[in-house]
Formats: sequence, structure tokens, C-alpha cells
Amino acid sequence: MNDQVTDQLAVGMGVGVGILYLAFIVLMIVSIWKIFTKAGKPGWASIIPIYNLVVLLEIIGKPGWWIILYFIPLVNIVAAIWATNLLSKSFGNSEGFTIGLLFLPIVFYPVLAFGGASYQGPAGQEGIATAPAI
Repeated sequence: MNDQVTDQLAVGMGVGVGILYLAFIVLMIVSIWKIFTKAGKPGWASIIPIYNLVVLLEIIGKPGWWIILYFIPLVNIVAAIWATNLLSKSFGNSEGFTIGLLFLPIVFYPVLAFGGASYQGPAGQEGIATAPAI
């Protein structure tokens, strides 16, 4: 191969990867928008930085000061995982679904958004209230 063919191939692959990346971003935005809508919040709130965290905290039933946790290194990772777990439970799913949201978001966020799960209140209060004591 000569340099021109190699350059064209590299550009083509770059464009292909760029299109896939854009499709991933659009899918995630649409999914999170739908999740917010299912929870009775405005979907547009999902695309506003910082405000989307405020709305997410309302959905999962945590106080607004939790936003501070997202700005503390290492603590932000724990807070994000915890918030994801509470989001999963708010829609009646288990910790297994949380693992899916964390490690395979391109599949599990659309499932949460467009699947049969319905919002059950902050952290699934209905499920927590009826859970048997251990």
C-alpha cells in the first residue's frame, strides 16, 4: 500500500468510529431523557450540567447537598455508584441491574428507559416499605 491509500483508510476508520461514538452519545441522551420523564421530571433537565444532578438526586431521594460529593476526588466515584444503585432501585430493579448500568450502560440505560420498569418513588419506597425484615 502506498501512503495515500493508508491515509484514506485511516480517515475512513476515524469517520466510522466518530459516527459510532455520536450514535452512542445520542442513545445515552435519549435514554436518560426518557428516564427523567418516567420519573415525572422534565426530560430537558437531563442535558443541563449540574442541574441534571439536582434532578437526579430528587429522583433517587437524596438531599441537594450530595452535589458536593461529586466534586471530591474518589468520593465522587462512590457517590456515583451509590446514586446509580438508588436509581436502579427507584425503578424497582435489583443490585444486579445496577451492575449492568455501571458496566454495560449502552444496553441497560435504554432497557431502563424504554422497558417496562416504572418509577416507584425515591429508591423504590414502595418496595422498601413492603420488604420483609431480616
